[in-house]
Amino acid sequence: MNAWTSYRLQDFIPFTAEVYFRLLERMGETFWPLHLLTLALGAAALALALRHRPRLACLLPAPLWAFVAVAFFFQRYAALNWAGGYVGNAFIAQAVLLAMLALTGWGIDKASSRISPPVVMGIAITLFGLIIMPLTAPLSGGSWYQAEVFGIHADPTAVTTLGLVLIMLRGVALWIAAIIPTLWLLISGLTLQVLGSTGATTLFAVLVIALVGVVWKSVASKR
Repeated sequence: MNAWTSYRLQDFIPFTAEVYFRLLERMGETFWPLHLLTLALGAAALALALRHRPRLACLLPAPLWAFVAVAFFFQRYAALNWAGGYVGNAFIAQAVLLAMLALTGWGIDKASSRISPPVVMGIAITLFGLIIMPLTAPLSGGSWYQAEVFGIHADPTAVTTLGLVLIMLRGVALWIAAIIPTLWLLISGLTLQVLGSTGATTLFAVLVIALVGVVWKSVASKR
């Protein structure tokens, strides 16, 4: 027990900030211009969710979660961190879950097109993942290849999906669909904190807003 308490968070991050951000940059270089398609799918999912087509909106991100699992976690991140394969499996599970929700309609919020505080929070989180996150690196002086994009990189994929499920789902389905994006953003936020990146604060803020939205929507649906 004493041996475990001697470990610090940074002991579980087996790479430097330079190595990690170079990995993200290589993802951008390798798959450009696929970014344009993934961003279009994200925008379409948001539009469909707000036009009361949540089942189709649920389906669109599913293959992108599977793509990130294979292209990022299995093929790249796992070479840096032994836990990469496990996270990749979680991303595959999220892809399957989104597809099942789309096909069955379980947990779909029939009032998803109505503007309410949780829906507004979901829209804000989704737009942040789709628009603001890709612009962060270029506006900070980095190259466009360093931009983290929905459907290509893990963080904006999790953020955008978290916003979408907050708009589209309710009840138990909402909680279940939010688990994997939330856990990854927590892991990523802690990783960025250890690496000294200010992006950690942003991810933690997204998590707090999302949690407030999920709880608010759950309470409201019981009234």
